[in-house]
Amino acid sequence: MLLWFVGPTVALVWLVFRSPAFDYRLVALGAVLPLLEVLTGGPRVLHTLLGAVGALTVVVLATRERRLVRRRWIGLPIGLFFHLVLDGAFTRAELFWWPFLGWALPSGRLPELDRPVVVIVVLEVLGAAAVWWCWRAFGLDDPARRRLMRDTGQVDRAMLPPA
Repeated sequence: MLLWFVGPTVALVWLVFRSPAFDYRLVALGAVLPLLEVLTGGPRVLHTLLGAVGALTVVVLATRERRLVRRRWIGLPIGLFFHLVLDGAFTRAELFWWPFLGWALPSGRLPELDRPVVVIVVLEVLGAAAVWWCWRAFGLDDPARRRLMRDTGQVDRAMLPPA
């Protein structure tokens, strides 16, 4: 389940912030980073609210008085927060609120894999539609805009709606 997390996250971050200066590559990375916990055999800290808040805290503290660096890296914890929402991690209270409801992390499958296959396929199709929307909204059919996105993660300022 990659597209379900990348597409809607990037699209929603664009629609909320309208910032061409964000690094949307880091937003997408934050959205899929918790999927690496499949390697640990189950959900861990990246599927908790504390994990996302901790990442945000690290970015804010590490980038004090460096506004441009912060603007680049703030996308990572934002992506983590969106993953929690799109994942429905909040429906597993013991996991989402860890360690406030107990120190033991719940065992079991990742929330995103604990769904019927049909639901996973539908979510991926919706994610693909969101990726397509981003492609069109960011004008990525233009090679220069694709290069800008690839090299900096930024959207061409000309894609902003007129003020």
